[in-house]
Amino acid sequence: MKLLKLLYCYWWALLPLAACAQGPPPPAVLLVPAAVFDGQDLHPGWAVLVEGNKIVAAGPAAQVMAPAGARTLALPGLTLLPGLIEGHSHLLLHPYNEASWDDQVLQEPLALRVARATVHARRTLLAGFTTARDLGTEGAGYADVGLKQAIDEGIVPGPRLLVATRALVATGSYGPRLGAVDELPRGAQEADGVDGIVRAVREQIGHGADVVKVYADYRWGPGGTATPTFSLEELTLIVQTARSAGRGVVAHASTAEGMRRAALAGVETIEHGDGGTPEVFRLMKQRGVALCPTVAATDAIAQYKGWQKGPEPAPERVLAKRRAVRAAVQAGVTLVVGGDVGVFPHGDNARELELLVQDCGLAPLQVLRAATAGNAQVFHLADRGRIAPGLLADLVAVAGDPTQHVEALRQVQLVMKGGVPYKQP
Repeated sequence: MKLLKLLYCYWWALLPLAACAQGPPPPAVLLVPAAVFDGQDLHPGWAVLVEGNKIVAAGPAAQVMAPAGARTLALPGLTLLPGLIEGHSHLLLHPYNEASWDDQVLQEPLALRVARATVHARRTLLAGFTTARDLGTEGAGYADVGLKQAIDEGIVPGPRLLVATRALVATGSYGPRLGAVDELPRGAQEADGVDGIVRAVREQIGHGADVVKVYADYRWGPGGTATPTFSLEELTLIVQTARSAGRGVVAHASTAEGMRRAALAGVETIEHGDGGTPEVFRLMKQRGVALCPTVAATDAIAQYKGWQKGPEPAPERVLAKRRAVRAAVQAGVTLVVGGDVGVFPHGDNARELELLVQDCGLAPLQVLRAATAGNAQVFHLADRGRIAPGLLADLVAVAGDPTQHVEALRQVQLVMKGGVPYKQP
């Protein structure tokens, strides 16, 4: 019996390596945690049966019958939940207190950035985020498409990716900027006018973009103030061109006017939204546009600039972000959970969920629903985000109850993607 137990532990230890080698699917596994959060509600005493890469049963433990030869994995004291979905990441960036954005784009070789990204992908997965929407390579071309392929083929471990490739900016609006220096590398693809916009959108889709990202405004106004970049007509053309190829559009927008134009154009999500007004948030609600507030990035940048959290008053930019989140929630806007990871360390993804609770007043259950079933719905991922028969076996187990204490998401004990465990107790 002792030998069998040792062999079983050895088998589980080797599974992540087997996943990268694209070996045969693991045998059926019956997961028996203290409770299951199914993407909507918490169910104490439930069990989940996984066969191959799918969930085949979930419900009260006494009613979930495992087939002959199935393994049973007891998870006492743990809550099992769907793999978390990161709504806004940049795997090809690393924290700005390590190197500025300009230095990363201008000075770091592409091979170095890709090597870092493989490490970032692994950290993201082991933090319990089994899917990530990666919104722009920031000067690294189409490297996100190759990284996604390497993950899908089992060459490197990482989350399932939705990639935006180069992103779209109006000419002259985006960095890097070094005065009168010409021919600098750009952090995104410049496009203007009907022909330029249509061609750029199609190029990015042709190279593998799952979503198209556009900068609806940016800091190119007088004195570096944020002002709109594309006209409403240009934004509408971007959306129409992408939609005809089955892709949605996401918009970086931090000003009320940039957000208004993006919402009227038909984008699916607005990223950041710092300057959102009640009128703009009502428009977003009416048009079905979700908000990804990226609270963690704003918090991190403020700390890089010297703010020390605690008794010291928060900077105005941090306070504005908190007000925007509350106003959006009050207006009934759907929230996407995504921290703009890359500005701060990959693997620290739970920081966004914590700040939404601690600083913005959301309930842990509300945030957890958004980071699982909610994000899956907004991103059109019908095969994940919940625990139910027929869905992908992307599962995470954490110590404690994250529906009551969001900090429990830091205590990741099990990570399973497609039925293969990458981390286990």
